[in-house]
Amino acid sequence: MSDHPISRFPVPDLAEMPDDIRSAIEAVQEKSGFIPNVFLALAHRPEEFRAFFAAHDALMDKSEGLSKAEREMIVVATSAVNDCLYCVIAHGAILRIRAKNPLISDQVAVNPWKADLSARERLIISFALTMVNDSNSVSDDDLQALRDGGLTDDEIWDVGAITAFFAMSNRLANLTSMRPNDEFYSMAR
Repeated sequence: MSDHPISRFPVPDLAEMPDDIRSAIEAVQEKSGFIPNVFLALAHRPEEFRAFFAAHDALMDKSEGLSKAEREMIVVATSAVNDCLYCVIAHGAILRIRAKNPLISDQVAVNPWKADLSARERLIISFALTMVNDSNSVSDDDLQALRDGGLTDDEIWDVGAITAFFAMSNRLANLTSMRPNDEFYSMAR
């Protein structure tokens, strides 16, 4: 395990956190076997922690529309453009699990145009990267191309909303110098 701090800001002890936040973190620990550092780093600001994870869960835990792997793929591709080590590594691990593919997260993070993606996944990633790099250029024609490619309006919204949410998340992770847990690096390899 790493000796490096997980954040530039104070990280509260689990015992000192509000009950609801401590319970949420313990549930994640029970499920994953460790506490992802994002939970500890963001617990520094309890109200923001609650808002962050409510928005995260609303976007990432849906069962309809985009698959869970597609959602994670958006996070990895856009976080790579935003130079967010934490999100590329942590969500890359989740992507490998969701896609049942030990290679996909590295491919998407380094060069999504050469990754082993379906036509639908390429369309999703292309639009997400447009949102990252040039969101003001998004036009009705772009949305129609996504519809023509089989995406629903709800799925198009989700691509944009996930991209936007993780733009904020990437910046918080970079502000705090949030360190990925060592466990993420070897998951699903």
